[in-house]
Amino acid sequence: MSNGNRRVFVLGPAVSIGVAATITVGIIAASHTGWAAADAPAPAKPAHSGAPPVGAKATHLKGWARMYFPAPDNDVQVTVDAHATFDPNGAWRPTRSWGTFRISHRLKLPDGTWFTNWGDLKVDCLTTGGPTATVTGTLTRVTPGGPWEGMLKEHTRMGVSFYVAGRNAGPSRIGLSGAPRPGEGRLPQCMAPAADAPLIKGGYTLS
Repeated sequence: MSNGNRRVFVLGPAVSIGVAATITVGIIAASHTGWAAADAPAPAKPAHSGAPPVGAKATHLKGWARMYFPAPDNDVQVTVDAHATFDPNGAWRPTRSWGTFRISHRLKLPDGTWFTNWGDLKVDCLTTGGPTATVTGTLTRVTPGGPWEGMLKEHTRMGVSFYVAGRNAGPSRIGLSGAPRPGEGRLPQCMAPAADAPLIKGGYTLS
């Protein structure tokens, strides 16, 4: 997110940002829609899916973190509890993925109040390799009256990439796809951008 042309997801389909003022334009419009500046309810718990089949390889990604965001008075957090199994003799695509993740963006509106936009997503793909992982999922719950209600009706898919740094390997990072722009079609499963935004609090475990 240090790149000036960073694609940002929070107020709707991904848009390019050059300066923080670009965000403010969308926030001003949002402040007139009656959104409540309330904290989001707790993320939904993933359904228990039982033990993986005998001989299958299993992988897990869990944690919570706050990521760097290039504008003041913005707090972006990602919580994830994702799991997958793989055929040890098969391709990279998992045989089964499950779990949930949440994207939350709390920001100060021009009138001084705070608004939290959040979305819970049901995992439909988790892939891993070394210290990296990619998760995609479809929206299942969003901020009531918020900017993602239309995307909820369309079961929009979003993706998050993770770089889980080891000791003395620099900060862990995440990358957010946001929603596809109009005309781009549906985001494919298992796809997300490079993990370019460093974490400033929290962390993830990958096993």
